[in-house]
Amino acid sequence: MAPRAGTMRLACMFSSILLFGAAGLLLFISLQDPTELALQQVPVGFLATDAVAENGTKWKRRKGIKFNIKPQEPHSDLPSGSSQDGDLKAPTESVTRDLSSRAPRGLNLQVSQQPQAHLNVGARLRPRQRRRRLLIKKMPAAAAIPANSSAGTFVRPAPRALDGRWVSLHQSQQERKRVMREACAKYRASSSRRAVTPRHVSRIFVEDRHRVLYCEVPKAGCSNWKRVLMVLAGLASSTTDIQHNTVHYGSALRRLDTFDRQGILHRLSTYTKMLFVREPFERLVSAFRDKFEHPNSYYHPVFGKAILARYRANASREALRTGSGVRFPEFIQYLLDVHRPVGMDIHWDHVSRLCSPCLIDYDFVGKFESMEDDADFFLSLVHAPRNLTFPRFKDRHSQEARTTAQIAHQYFAQLSTPQRQRTYDFYYMDYLMFNYSKPFADLY
Repeated sequence: MAPRAGTMRLACMFSSILLFGAAGLLLFISLQDPTELALQQVPVGFLATDAVAENGTKWKRRKGIKFNIKPQEPHSDLPSGSSQDGDLKAPTESVTRDLSSRAPRGLNLQVSQQPQAHLNVGARLRPRQRRRRLLIKKMPAAAAIPANSSAGTFVRPAPRALDGRWVSLHQSQQERKRVMREACAKYRASSSRRAVTPRHVSRIFVEDRHRVLYCEVPKAGCSNWKRVLMVLAGLASSTTDIQHNTVHYGSALRRLDTFDRQGILHRLSTYTKMLFVREPFERLVSAFRDKFEHPNSYYHPVFGKAILARYRANASREALRTGSGVRFPEFIQYLLDVHRPVGMDIHWDHVSRLCSPCLIDYDFVGKFESMEDDADFFLSLVHAPRNLTFPRFKDRHSQEARTTAQIAHQYFAQLSTPQRQRTYDFYYMDYLMFNYSKPFADLY
């Protein structure tokens, strides 16, 4: 009896050791999942991580059209939903199936079936995720490449682009994005940890067939870019057929904030995101000339009357009644006043506020000053029809010369040196992020 009991005790001890060993191994694996660790090292604000929502669901990043990935074919079968109240709805079953079927090979895209009320990728972590975060902090810095990075080789250009020109334009894009990222890292370090909300994407227009997201920067070619998007979407056969009011007051193009939560995340992580910028002083003068030097039924009564009442001594009754005749120095006084009598406007607001480039990782940064080359390059990247080019016509005040650096200098010559300096300070982040030179030698 005694030998048999001893054998049973040995067997029980051996089984216990095996069970404890297996449990320890499972715990070790769960705490050090290399996929989870690699994804969590990418900044949350760029939607490139495993983001843990309030119910613990993980949302994984997908690559979109980049320079090192062959552009995807246009499609028109994307699901969409709208939400006007700012709370983003949970994905429907059809959206879940669509996302899973479109996930790149080798990437396990997990989509929650449970409703989630808010777009909050920085929600409180569960204990398990907190333990993983501690492990990440202890790990040496890894050379993790964000999921939406465009580093690496680039696709063969479309027939419209010459090889040498393609390489040069690609290098220019890489440099612009590098400068933008460095400025964000230096001055907007906290932005990468914020969650993307509908407000951040309210100026972004969507073109689903070619998977394009365009952030609108007024006075930087936005009217004609909207025309291009409408042609890409099949809503018009030519950019010349689209009237100004149709572009700005129609509902042909949807904004990204009108989609539900899943629609926003899906498009941000898979579409080609682009914006076009302009030298800030030139853009400001262009906006002033357009809105205050021509009859305008909105800007004169809303902005003009308030500006004249606050900054013009002994303003005439007629000027106060109509709001017409605002002078450039008066407009600058309004712009620099922290207690403005009327709020900001998108036509002279900062690009950094309109498009949140420190939070959204744009794939393409074009410039108004090199519009023809940049636009042609971008249209080649998204495989637009070869006969589609960026229109150069001026649809408002067409007889008036475009605002140039020389014209902008003439307007700013009306200001004192301190006023010019303060205006430069006002747009400093735009000058820095997009690598524009100081427009006056006496600026510091």
